[in-house]
Amino acid sequence: MFIKRILIYFPILLILFLAQSFFWVPTYDEQALGNPERLKKYIRASSGDAETLNPLISADTASSSINSLVFDGLIALDDKLEYRPRLATSWTQSEEAFLVVDPRYRLEKIEKKLPNSMDWLHYIKKLLEKTPQGIGNLKSIDLVPGLVVEGSVQVPISGRNGSPEELQGRSLMKPIFYTLRYPDRIKFTLNHIDQDFFNPIKKWIGEEYFEKFPYDDFISAKKKSQYNLLKTNFAKILPLTEHNPIISFNLRRGVRFHDGHEFDSGDVLFTYRSIMNVKTASPRRSDYEPVKHALADGPYKAIITYKRLFSSAINSWSMGILPEHLLNEEALNKEALVNKNDSKKFNIRDSQFNRKPIGTGPFRFAEWRSDEIIRLERNDDYWEGPPEYQEYIMRVIPDPLTREMEFYAGAVDNYSVEPHQVMRFKKDDKYQNFSSLGYFFAYIGYNIRNPLFSSPEVRRALGMAIDVDQIIKHVLYGEGERVTGPYAKMTDWYDQDVKPLSYNPDEALKILRKLGWEKNDEGFLEKDGNVFEFNLITNNGNSIRKNILTIAQNGWSKIGVKCNTQIFEWAVFLKDFVNTHNFDAIILGWSMGVDPDLFQIWHSSQTGKKQLNFVGYENAEVDRLIVRIRQEYDKIKQVNMTRQLHRIIAHDQPYTFLYVSKVTQLLDKKIVIVEPQLDGLEKYKKIYSTRAGDINYYFNKWRKLDFVPQFNHLN
Repeated sequence: MFIKRILIYFPILLILFLAQSFFWVPTYDEQALGNPERLKKYIRASSGDAETLNPLISADTASSSINSLVFDGLIALDDKLEYRPRLATSWTQSEEAFLVVDPRYRLEKIEKKLPNSMDWLHYIKKLLEKTPQGIGNLKSIDLVPGLVVEGSVQVPISGRNGSPEELQGRSLMKPIFYTLRYPDRIKFTLNHIDQDFFNPIKKWIGEEYFEKFPYDDFISAKKKSQYNLLKTNFAKILPLTEHNPIISFNLRRGVRFHDGHEFDSGDVLFTYRSIMNVKTASPRRSDYEPVKHALADGPYKAIITYKRLFSSAINSWSMGILPEHLLNEEALNKEALVNKNDSKKFNIRDSQFNRKPIGTGPFRFAEWRSDEIIRLERNDDYWEGPPEYQEYIMRVIPDPLTREMEFYAGAVDNYSVEPHQVMRFKKDDKYQNFSSLGYFFAYIGYNIRNPLFSSPEVRRALGMAIDVDQIIKHVLYGEGERVTGPYAKMTDWYDQDVKPLSYNPDEALKILRKLGWEKNDEGFLEKDGNVFEFNLITNNGNSIRKNILTIAQNGWSKIGVKCNTQIFEWAVFLKDFVNTHNFDAIILGWSMGVDPDLFQIWHSSQTGKKQLNFVGYENAEVDRLIVRIRQEYDKIKQVNMTRQLHRIIAHDQPYTFLYVSKVTQLLDKKIVIVEPQLDGLEKYKKIYSTRAGDINYYFNKWRKLDFVPQFNHLN
């Protein structure tokens, strides 16, 4: 009987014991009084452990958060979302542009004889002198003699029926080898990158020059039988005009890695080459694919030349720079020998460096106990000055309730609040709270291939039937804002003047009636004998999307639209529906960055299966703007174009844009920003968010005090 009672009451006793154990955890104040060293440690809770502490190959949030403290990039975003110097003190962007010369083409207004390459050079130079904008940007103009180049190009392998053969959804490719007898080229060195530089030149020379260029005179296949396959790639092999943007980084002197080795241009080039090494299998390889070549001009200058216009390229240099001396071929061979591995197969992914990293960042790696903690120590030799905290600790706490309880007890120093908790914590005097918009937005996407959704008016009417404000109020507990377009709301690219669709079911019904839809006896909209009926789907495991599913269904039913809803497991959702375009309408979201390039999501060339424009949106003007935006290096011009793009997409409504959610974080009020003064004293400032909502931007200046400071309104 006694044993039975113990078994009956054991779960209750266990809960009481665990609860009592929790309340035995010393509070923050008790920890500080008993152990002042606690004030010098910043402890963050993470739901999962890091995968690898190497910025080249990491892709998870936990790894990235540690890597950002151990490593520095050449540049980073500042508190206003502009690029700021880090390991690079400054940089310039210029361009080398090339025009291929066809010596047999007769130029107008030149001697009757066929012009040679020098005649071309003088002719183009005189024309540019007549254009103030062209000659003002022109630093120099030179003639580059022709040369012979051997090369190859990849082409799809055709099956028996003539269509490309595929393996696991990818076309099989084979190389075709060729000889290119490069003609002379005119080289233009430009002070500033200009995607329109060749426009007046093309006008002067004539479109016929580019339409009828005799590629056969310069390109030949190694195997004559492959000529027809090679011919389709002539323009790729020999571009008649070429833009080669150049970024020149001036590097910071006197910076040392955590082992004392000095940082220089060799480390920058090594990092780039390691990313491009196929053995590294870096998820960031595509960011550096546009690089034509990377060179060092002495130990403190790196020059990166690109194959083509790609204004977003500079963002890739915010990635952490690796120490060449610890990971080069010689170092990896030594490590393989010590560990008795095959040196031919051993690469960066196998190195112990990934668990014991060495960078130039504000914190040095100290310890990693898998699924428990990662501990970093302050880098007292940091080039920007040492951080205030002496230690940074990431504790792995998978359970969200445990993370919350640990925060209350002061065992961790920050906490991301759930939407339903925000109002309660905003009233708690013990904490400082920070609410900011995220980079994510939620939407309902319509498969425009379905005739039901082909009209922008129909899509607009569907959007007007959904009360998004009620979603924000009741589902997000007010922790969100309406969005109207494809960019992150806090960026310059987003057009704040575009108004969200109003909730107006009556007007929505009027629009649909004008398009021929009328309610039948059952109350559903019908046209030409077809009921306005479709399926709305989303993924399982997301309660917010599940609620939106119901709200949208109810909103549409009020105007006579018959909507069926389904929820699928994430893997099935992607494989069987999104990637195959086997859906009518879909609830999803995008996590956007600060980059204005929307090519993959909105360009009409990206509407194929497994591509990201899965709703099938096509608009010629949108395509034109997308290409120009990704090739434009003048931010003011970019902003004008992105806002124009925003307005067009908002008008076409391929998505019903819903909301951007807010993120709220809590910190103890004893954590402040420390500002040293000229007189040797210190000033304390409240922690505040940057434009992007980042409170950690000034983290190196954070300190935990043993009292709550009093701030006046100026702080």
